Amino acid sequence: MTVQIELGTQKTGLPAEMDLEELLATRLLVQGNSGSGKSHLLRRILEQSAQWVQQVVIDPEGDFVSLAEEYGHVVVEADGSERDLQMIAARVRQHRVSVIFNLEGLDADRQMKAAGAFINGLFEVAREIWYPALVVVDEAQLFAPTAAGEFTEDARRASLGAMTNLMCRGRKRGLAGIIATQRLAKLAKNVAAEASNFLMGRTFLDIDMARASDLLGMERRQAETFRNLDRGQFVALGPALSRRPVQIAIGEVKTRGMGSSPKLMPLPEQPAGQDLQDLLYASTEGNMPPVEKSRPRPVDTQGVLRQLAVSSPPADEEPPGEAEDKHDEADITAAVIDILSQMMEDPEAAYRPVSLLYQDFQVRCRIARINRPPDLQGFRELLPIARAGGDVAEAASEDWPRATQIASGLPDTMRGAFLLIARAAAQGEPCPSNMEIATAYGTRSPGRARWLIGYMEENGFLSCSSDLRGNRIIGLPELGWQTAPGHPDGAEDRAS
Repeated sequence: MTVQIELGTQKTGLPAEMDLEELLATRLLVQGNSGSGKSHLLRRILEQSAQWVQQVVIDPEGDFVSLAEEYGHVVVEADGSERDLQMIAARVRQHRVSVIFNLEGLDADRQMKAAGAFINGLFEVAREIWYPALVVVDEAQLFAPTAAGEFTEDARRASLGAMTNLMCRGRKRGLAGIIATQRLAKLAKNVAAEASNFLMGRTFLDIDMARASDLLGMERRQAETFRNLDRGQFVALGPALSRRPVQIAIGEVKTRGMGSSPKLMPLPEQPAGQDLQDLLYASTEGNMPPVEKSRPRPVDTQGVLRQLAVSSPPADEEPPGEAEDKHDEADITAAVIDILSQMMEDPEAAYRPVSLLYQDFQVRCRIARINRPPDLQGFRELLPIARAGGDVAEAASEDWPRATQIASGLPDTMRGAFLLIARAAAQGEPCPSNMEIATAYGTRSPGRARWLIGYMEENGFLSCSSDLRGNRIIGLPELGWQTAPGHPDGAEDRAS
């Protein structure tokens, strides 16, 4: 099926169209300096193609979240773990849901890691769900930079590798990359070179104009064309656009971005002299300047997992709130402890992400007729204790709250391992083996356990020593607790 979407008008007045099916096979590169109309162009493409193809937008500035209200995109906030983000991406492909992956508010390093994890999640799915999808990456030079910048090398490699996979190998998996950049010179060449369609907007730097003219097959003397373009005008070339370079003006859009170009407005009349100083230095009580109200946060990572989850409660189940609450607080606490203990009996529970465990927890609570189970944050606080193998009721003991308080200074994924060690130290038990610590950490790698112990020791959470037999002893300085000697490899591993 051939679908032509209208981008705007050519210089001759004829409509400027894009072959959507050809675009899926050949990819697109958009370039233009700030203010040239790149975001407007991307928005036009997304609006015109929304009814025809699944869309995934990597949005570093939160500029495209307004598409959600008009076209039903799900807004994914990048505030979960990399494992959560990859799982969401896989479900996005499975259920063919159009999404906006919002990276607004993250620093450069976290943006690159989150984008890399999400794009890899789109890429690494089973063959049977290789459905066609447009993957739009705004400000692509942030995720595929040519050189080092204000980010770590690990983040750069992860993001650049994901972008390279998208543009080089994504076609066979149904992923059509549309990348937009302010500076071609700052975009990795192996990423830009895979695009066969080009929309080049206003550009002023000689190095960018020269590279744009080379990509379009124009002579160097024609590079001045890009300097003379107005806002919203682009030179188009490619099998999905035109067989020769043509200048087009992008049409109107229905939705608006979160930001806009500043407009001049007259200054208000101001009092002079002492009156003006009084305005600036007056008491702040009752005289605070207006503060911008933050817009409602879109659905967060855990919310999206719940939206995309394939499982649903039984049809005959009573809606939450309608069933009679048959539990008092003591019964609820005991039931929650029992549910968590049952969940941790599953050997695979240690390796499942928190989002899936919480879904399982909610279903079990509904079956047990618990209408007021802990929320997600409360579940996150209880889960490390359960993963550590300790009864959740220990949290009410005299010394245990101090251990959980210290554990709160660690990332969520590390707290279970710390509390496992703390529980052994509190009861004078042998030091847990590397495999036991790795399981509480959510991995099957003993090497990760050794790294984790080193990390916690470097940050003052614990101290390690060994006896003459090679057994490990871990002390918790702030608690005054210490484990009994235990071999790092465990008794079973040494026997084998």
